[in-house]
Order: sequence, then C-alpha cells, then structure tokens
Amino acid sequence: MRVIRYYEHGGPQVLTVDKAPDPVPGDGQLLVQVEAVGVNFIETQLRSGTAPFPSPVPRAPHGDVVGRVVAVGPGAHRFAVGDRLAAWGVTDAYADLVLIGDAQAVPVPDDVPAPVATALASTAQVAASVLSVGRLARGETVLVHAAAGAIGHLVTQLARLRGAGLVIGGVGSPAKADFVRAHGADAVVDYSRPDWPDRVREVTGGTGVDLVLDSVEGAVLSPSIALLNPFGRLVYYGFAGASGEAGRVTLTDLLGLRTVVGTALDAWLAAAPDEAAHHQRELTELVRDGRLRVAVHAVLPLEEAAQAHRLIEDRRQLGRVVLVP
Repeated sequence: MRVIRYYEHGGPQVLTVDKAPDPVPGDGQLLVQVEAVGVNFIETQLRSGTAPFPSPVPRAPHGDVVGRVVAVGPGAHRFAVGDRLAAWGVTDAYADLVLIGDAQAVPVPDDVPAPVATALASTAQVAASVLSVGRLARGETVLVHAAAGAIGHLVTQLARLRGAGLVIGGVGSPAKADFVRAHGADAVVDYSRPDWPDRVREVTGGTGVDLVLDSVEGAVLSPSIALLNPFGRLVYYGFAGASGEAGRVTLTDLLGLRTVVGTALDAWLAAAPDEAAHHQRELTELVRDGRLRVAVHAVLPLEEAAQAHRLIEDRRQLGRVVLVP
C-alpha cells in the first residue's frame, strides 16, 4: 500500500509517497480501506517543526479518515467487515489502508459523500464541543475567529442553529467574507486589520460580545477578551496564530467578569462522553439532511499531499481540504 511520510522537518516538499506492507489489525483494531482523509492545520505545523510541542521525525501525518472496514482484529466488537465509519486522529492517515481503534470510530451513513463525512470524524465534533464548553445561550452574540476554516464554518452554522442572536465571523482576509456570510454569519470582521475590534463594537452597537470562539490565538487573543461583556466567555481551542506569536492572558484581563477556558476534543470526549455521543448522533443527522453544510474546498489525490498542505498554509482554503487514495 501507499503511505505519505516525511523524514525531516521542512516545507510541503518533504512529504514523500512510500510503499509499505498492508497493516494487520491487532487487539481492538479495525483495518479500514480509506475513502477520504481530512487534512488538518496542525499537521502542517508538525511537518514544519513549528508546532508548540515536539514532533520527532520520521513521521506520517495523522488525519480524519472515512472508509470501510475490511478486517476486524480480536477484541473489536462495535463494527463488522463492510461497515462504513469515520475516525479522528488516525495515525499514518494519508494512506490506502489504516488501522483504527474500535472505540475511536463513529458510524457513517452510506448516503453521505466521503469528503463531507470527514467532518464527522473531528471538525464537526470540535465545533459542537466548543459551543457547549462556551455555554451558548439563546439570543447571545458570538464572535467566531477563523470562521472560513474547516471548523470555523461549522461553528458559525451551529451557533445559528443553537439560537445565537448575532453571529460575527472573524477572517484573516477580506476575500473570505462572502463565504462566511453564506455559512451563517450576520457580519464579518477582518482581524488582519488593526481596527477590527472597533468594527466588532460597531456591529454590536457598542455592547461587545457574549462568547468568543478562538482557534487563532496570537495577536487576536487579548483584544477578544477585551470585547467580552460582563459574564462573557472566551473558548480557546487552537493556535493557528496568524502572526506566529503566542497569546497571553493576565489576571487583570478577567476583572470585568470575564472567563477564559481552553478545550480540546480528546479532553471533551473524556470529560463528557454521554454529551459527546449525543452531539455525534445529532451532527450526523444535521449533515445528512443538509442543515449543517460541510464545505469542501479541494479534493486531491493522495500523492498530492504536499499541495494540500500548501493550500492550508497559504490560508486560502474555504472549508475542508481532503485527500483521496
């Protein structure tokens, strides 16, 4: 089978197509024939060596996989050969065949296209979880940073579906504004401009926002906290960092009855498994009936993994970038 690996940190060109033996499922594992792989921003940081945690090489990128079970290992009981599933954080994901832990996967209906279904592996779950962690209440004003991204465009729609009163999409380029509005935002602000907080205040009539969902960090973090109303919340769930610097929170930033909380999908799944399972069933139905629209920016063949990384690093994508074997 083919698998994409890299043996040194660097640009997208370090991604290479290797040949490898077909894997054999071990205890609690499934062997899955890959239909599609969702490419995530963090993998570009790991590949380049710029992630905020160590990323030793050699390495094969992880990703969100959709596919069908072709073999079942001992101790795996939730799925059978022929079942269709999605799984997040799959190791050696850019490949023809992958091993997936039985407990790691969720079922996928046959009528959901594979590139769209990659969102059910993680991005839609992240979108749902950050709104729950942020305790969104009906009628509240929400600011979604990176609103054109693979997660952001789903968060924007879910905020609307969950009753947000005003949804503001934050983007790093004005070219993304129409896309964000088409996916549920009432207004759009460009956080590459220094006056973007003033634009938020203008949109809200000077009242600020109740909830900020921030996967950008960097220079947008502190101004976002300052925009929070009393009892407002900022949910931090990523570090795309448009300018590369880490954000900082001081205790005095919180004296206006503001709250900052960090979350990640694995932490959410561990802390709230029943709620997460409910969300997963709901998300599947929302995607299936079109109420939650998964935008697929590009579908590329497996051997063009480097181009997939370039699209994400150039911050050109609107929605999801997907590889197919």
